[in-house]
Amino acid sequence: MKIYINTLGEFDLLFDNESKFNEINRAYRLIRLFQYFLTFRNKKLLPETILDNLWRDCESYDPKNMLRAQIFRLRNLIKKSIPEDGDESDYLRLSFTNGYYCLETGSKVVIDVEEFEKLISIGDLHRQTDINNSIKAYKDALKLYSGEYLNGNAYEMWLVPIRGYYHRLFIKTTLNLLDILNGLERYEEIVETCEKALHIDPYNEAIHISLMESMLKLGQIKNALSHYEQTVNMLEKEMEQKPSFAMREMYRKIQSNFIDKSISNIFSIKERMEEKSKEGALLCDIDYFKFLFNHQNRNKDREELPRYLGLISITPKQNHDISKEEIKIWHKTITELLGNELRKGDTFTFWNDTQVLLMLFNVKDNGINGIKNRISNKIEQLNIKTKYDIQLEFVSLKEAFN
Repeated sequence: MKIYINTLGEFDLLFDNESKFNEINRAYRLIRLFQYFLTFRNKKLLPETILDNLWRDCESYDPKNMLRAQIFRLRNLIKKSIPEDGDESDYLRLSFTNGYYCLETGSKVVIDVEEFEKLISIGDLHRQTDINNSIKAYKDALKLYSGEYLNGNAYEMWLVPIRGYYHRLFIKTTLNLLDILNGLERYEEIVETCEKALHIDPYNEAIHISLMESMLKLGQIKNALSHYEQTVNMLEKEMEQKPSFAMREMYRKIQSNFIDKSISNIFSIKERMEEKSKEGALLCDIDYFKFLFNHQNRNKDREELPRYLGLISITPKQNHDISKEEIKIWHKTITELLGNELRKGDTFTFWNDTQVLLMLFNVKDNGINGIKNRISNKIEQLNIKTKYDIQLEFVSLKEAFN
């Protein structure tokens, strides 16, 4: 009979499908000590190291004696977990030799993280020679990862690198499996794998993108769009993270799938491509703004009407950091202002939290001064200058390109 120890997700020690820790669920300090020894199994540990990692703030007048008492209790717990006719060397043996403690694990102990790593190694080994065996090994490994390493334990420094290691293995294995399945065009399995992985790590962008791409391959365009919107909202709300370039590209790919590929009339194509909004400047992302800027650079010799690059910057008057809430208000205010004051065809984007880039087209004569004054007056009316110093700069694109 073997002892099975679960560390990925809910921690438990099972013998004959029966938990051996039910009776001591409230003995948090004892369980914590066992988890520490198990994490560093088969390694020699100094009492001082154990105390420093587990009970640094302990107020006991004799911490070493307290540790010895806990280890005595732990030994009794281990003995109860081993079959009556079992040999400690085949199961778990907690020894003290030459000033070091050591938890040794025998051949009849199965620990999920060890199985996890073995299966991943099998998957890696057969990836180029036996794809089906590789897929099976990867899937079996991912089944074992039901949560972070010892996730029921409180946040402790000694756990951070170990948790990070196993989580990185989980993500790497998931991406390796997705890559194989994508090459085989097994998109339904990709969707299933991604959904399970995102239940554990909901913020992994690469897995979200893989899921949406597979949805598109399966013709689930509305599902892909819905997932994109939910993901972007989640990242912005919980992580205050704007869509990355890869996510924006994914959105464009989803949108392109809505276009009817059977269109044969150029006028119907024009209607689909034409902007719905006829008035006001265009707010775009920084990548599209760069594209427009470089496009203008390539055509600079053919354009006759003056074009301008502008920059609006804000700085707090009292030299304090601008809060995230203030940045949101500033973004909303300046977006509405520029959308109303600039003309159709003009473009602007946020270079960073406190600076806005503008590209103005077909500015005649000394029209740039009028535009600058108009924007400045509107900012004045909105009382923005009571909190911030506002700086407006404009340069002709001809000067910027030279």
